[in-house]
Amino acid sequence: MSKILDGRVAIVTGAGRGIGRAHALELARQGAKVVVNDFGVSNNGEKEDSPAHQVVAEIEAMGGQAVVNGADVADFEQAGAMVQQAIDTFGGLDILVNNAGFVRDRMLVNATEEEWDAVIRVHLKGHFAPLRHAAAYWRAESKADRQRAARVINTTSGAGLQGSIGQVVYSAAKGGIATMTLVAAAELGRVGVTVNAIAPVAKTRMTEGAFDTSQMALPEDNSPVVAWLASEEAGHVTGRVFEIDGGKLTLEDAWRHGASRDAGRRWEAAELGEVVDALLAEGATPEPVYGT
Repeated sequence: MSKILDGRVAIVTGAGRGIGRAHALELARQGAKVVVNDFGVSNNGEKEDSPAHQVVAEIEAMGGQAVVNGADVADFEQAGAMVQQAIDTFGGLDILVNNAGFVRDRMLVNATEEEWDAVIRVHLKGHFAPLRHAAAYWRAESKADRQRAARVINTTSGAGLQGSIGQVVYSAAKGGIATMTLVAAAELGRVGVTVNAIAPVAKTRMTEGAFDTSQMALPEDNSPVVAWLASEEAGHVTGRVFEIDGGKLTLEDAWRHGASRDAGRRWEAAELGEVVDALLAEGATPEPVYGT
């Protein structure tokens, strides 16, 4: 019986533990050859031993093919080398799953500049750098008449979509990833690349310190959706964000134009109170921020 990812080559970042590990195993189970990236950091960003070798061993034990990559995905040159490793080792690249990240949760008034820089770097630049290098490869392949049915799956969060108390920096980074997904999908469609994002809900090292995780889904509950989005069958789906909470799959309804008024001229400040109140009355009530 054929598998939905037979013959395809994937990179999964942050794949040593948790959700990333589950993605790497599921992609391999579906036939993909996997570059298992893990820089080896704790939840607070401290360097530690990477478990990527163990994930590769698990994939090989099931009869799959995988290699370890230890790149810091937010380092532009290292991210480029990771993409090249996939090409050199397995003959190409079809799938990029951007998953790597960590948290440094604080209320806004206690957040530090160092925490802002670290979280934004790992999440936002850590998505941008691999995607930038992969996109350059896919564009070159398209120009050489070797267009690939490439797939990108980014990782946002409910914190980035609805916001989360005590996670102002993480929420900002994850919101940026959602918007990056929309733009990348629009730009890369012409070379055969789809770009989507997931907002996974799962019990991981990252969530266990912040929430009651006793009723949360397991990391592997998210991965079948990632595998399908990575398949050639999913070529008609792009620029979308899906929340996954166990068996519940939700298509997120992103920013869109709502009610409007056009004065046909420059507004006078004094008249805007009534206008804004009318718009608010016609618009949908925002979903509450998590934790409120």
